[in-house]
Amino acid sequence: MQHLEAVKDILGDVLGLGDRKQALTADSALLGNIPELDSMAVVNVITALEEYFDFSVDDDEISAQTFETLGSLTRFVEQKLIH
Repeated sequence: MQHLEAVKDILGDVLGLGDRKQALTADSALLGNIPELDSMAVVNVITALEEYFDFSVDDDEISAQTFETLGSLTRFVEQKLIH
């Protein structure tokens, strides 16, 4: 997962996690584990990922599984970069 650090940085910046961002690993649970990650924050994270990686995400591409862990979110980004 070569984009893990970039995704972690974006997530930390959008959610304002500060130093807590450093504790995130690929296995870190996101939804339900990070209070700042509500439905509005999900939209903001997707927008930030779209801008940073220069791809677009359709509404039907996003599911709870996408935001299950930092690793699952990174895999989603890497799949978007392939297509």
